[in-house]
Amino acid sequence: MAHRDVLDALQRDYTTRAEAIRRDLGRTHSADFAEQAQQRQNDEVLEALLAEAEQGLVRVRQAQQRLAEGRYGECLCCGELIDAARLAAMPVAEYCLHCAEFN
Repeated sequence: MAHRDVLDALQRDYTTRAEAIRRDLGRTHSADFAEQAQQRQNDEVLEALLAEAEQGLVRVRQAQQRLAEGRYGECLCCGELIDAARLAAMPVAEYCLHCAEFN
């Protein structure tokens, strides 16, 4: 699968995930106090998951920008190529394995 296709699929996944979480957060809460307390705790978890999805979207867009500029797969620190296995496992990787240890 081409890098563009992988990044596009990741973007769709994060977008779908974020939209579903926003829908869940937009629901009304129970009038029962005990149940409402549990729902508010669940909302905190959902908010953390939403922040993670939104950060994922930012990283995907940055990787897409690097791809468009012809810099995808280049370490932002040392300029060396990021290993293909690392990009396959982590398509939004910004750093080679060596530099990732220090950033």
